[in-house]
Amino acid sequence: MTPDIRSALALATDASDKVRGTTSPNPPVGAVILDARGEVAGVGATQPPGGAHAEVMALAAAGERARGGTAVVTLEPCNHTGRTGPCSQALIHAGIARVFYANPDPFPQAAGGADHLQQAGVETHLLNEPVPALMPWLRATILERPHVTLKFAGTLDGFAAATDGTSQWITGEQARAFVHTDRAKRDAIIVGTGTVLADDPSLTARGPNGLYSQQPRRVVVGGRRVPDGSNLNRLGFEQYAGINDALIALWQAGCRDVLLEGGPTLATAMLRDGLVDAIQAYIAPALLGAGRSVLSWDGDTTISDIKRFSTTAVRQLGDDVLIDMIRKDH
Repeated sequence: MTPDIRSALALATDASDKVRGTTSPNPPVGAVILDARGEVAGVGATQPPGGAHAEVMALAAAGERARGGTAVVTLEPCNHTGRTGPCSQALIHAGIARVFYANPDPFPQAAGGADHLQQAGVETHLLNEPVPALMPWLRATILERPHVTLKFAGTLDGFAAATDGTSQWITGEQARAFVHTDRAKRDAIIVGTGTVLADDPSLTARGPNGLYSQQPRRVVVGGRRVPDGSNLNRLGFEQYAGINDALIALWQAGCRDVLLEGGPTLATAMLRDGLVDAIQAYIAPALLGAGRSVLSWDGDTTISDIKRFSTTAVRQLGDDVLIDMIRKDH
């Protein structure tokens, strides 16, 4: 990959991340148009459902400078007409000479854009580069259910709460602020009724100046009643008897990227059922000695029962460390 393409892909990846949480059921795509001299002429990202796709936004920003230029996109340009026209055709009409795309489109109705571009004489290249903001949508499209990320905070010795159930605060301010930034990029947050009754969570995305403009759906799984005076009743939420009911309803509502913040019972059930696709582990440099684990696994285990994940990113947040992981079979 040449330096200008690598730099353009970084810009497109950043544009993708900025619209994450606003585009579902469409993917959060970023696009960059380089003019014929290789200079950035336009940057665009997918708009909310019904709005323009990333390529169209970038082409509009580039104007006539797009002719003879290069498009760098985080996802294969679509080749179908839905609420908007096909992006592959828009690139052809704009006179784009080359297209580089980071990931092929797994959605059958939209795939084929690269072939259409090549047939029109446009030089086309697949980069096979990971785009973090896009990965949940890609997996959800293949799985035909929302992509689920299990998020938890724990101590070095593996505890998510003390023996009396208290857990505020295991991690520090920077980690907690990052949690809220991340929540604003998700389609929904799922918890169990046990968490609701024990912690009375709000499940909102909050910043220094109050609520973020983008808020995830608040979802409760379980049969127990949510108290009338709870934060969730004040804010509004959805409740489902079981996790499969919740995932089906969320998929049908257009949710593709959800965060599981449930307690050990719900987390264990979803892990056992193969419904945890990724993990965000916030690890505090602290020791508790005894307490409650993030999971409540009943019965004996052997090493063959281990659930393995691949580390995709590690970042320091104040004194704490955030480890991002995806399932090994993904």
